[in-house]
Amino acid sequence: MSMLGMTTPRALVRLQAGAAELVLAPALGGAVVSWRRGGTALFRPPLADALQADSPRDLGSYPLFPYSNRVGGRRFSFAGVAYDLPDLMNGWAIHGAGWRLPWTAHPHEGGGVTLRLAYPGGALWPFAFEAEQHFDLTEDGLRIGCAITNRHNGPAPLGFGLHPYFPRSPDCTLRFAASGVQMPGPDKIPVSHQAVPPAWNHEAGLPVGSVALDHCFTGWSGFARLAYPDLAYPDLAYPDRGFAIDITADPVFANAVVFVPPGQDFFAFEPVSNITDAINRMDGPLPPGLFVIEPGAQMRGSIRFAVTPLRAE
Repeated sequence: MSMLGMTTPRALVRLQAGAAELVLAPALGGAVVSWRRGGTALFRPPLADALQADSPRDLGSYPLFPYSNRVGGRRFSFAGVAYDLPDLMNGWAIHGAGWRLPWTAHPHEGGGVTLRLAYPGGALWPFAFEAEQHFDLTEDGLRIGCAITNRHNGPAPLGFGLHPYFPRSPDCTLRFAASGVQMPGPDKIPVSHQAVPPAWNHEAGLPVGSVALDHCFTGWSGFARLAYPDLAYPDLAYPDRGFAIDITADPVFANAVVFVPPGQDFFAFEPVSNITDAINRMDGPLPPGLFVIEPGAQMRGSIRFAVTPLRAE
């Protein structure tokens, strides 16, 4: 693996492994600009003018530290203290602090790179933490290791996740197993939890877009397959049969958010530690996935994306 470029405050970091290339924007929320192999986009290509507009949400993927998804009413209480969070998007406190802040890049000897964020606590989240993303690229895959350390002066709730976008083709399918799903109200905050409805059961694979989804699936198995039988991948064997992206995550990522925006040529499958609105559900019936950890303690976990050819049955 070779490092093609390093970062200045507005520059990009590029990693290459054979025909595969990963482009990172450390200063722009620690986001992934793109992940490609040859002419094939594996994460969604950045939307128009995303870099010029300083918009990590319009790139290929971005980090979710120290929580995923939304906080109900933009407020919560912890250890007897009430906190209000700012409007980060359409009236929501959403996806934590990391994607709104600049990270720094630190190359590994022999390849790979780590992005780091030291957050002192503030309006985006009241508790100080340090976050890391470790990127290791191969020609056939990408590993992203996540770590978060409590730097608050007392116990603090922390979690993490990733928000990768993927290309949506006419015949692509999504396969994964989960035990339940949070059902949101009009404000996107969950009002109930139930077993996965039969029409939403992806265990055998469903065409992407066959169900309108912007939901957190609980009890995710830690594996998902995105299959693209209609897209050529000339660098792999059997290019006419397409390819798959297999996602494997460590057990700390016990939940997955699936977002399929209507009429768009992309979708998101987000491995995350916490359920939606976890900070307001710490004592609820579901494991919240936000972990109250002691000062200096750390949580970590890895997500792996493997690209494989689809062969004839």
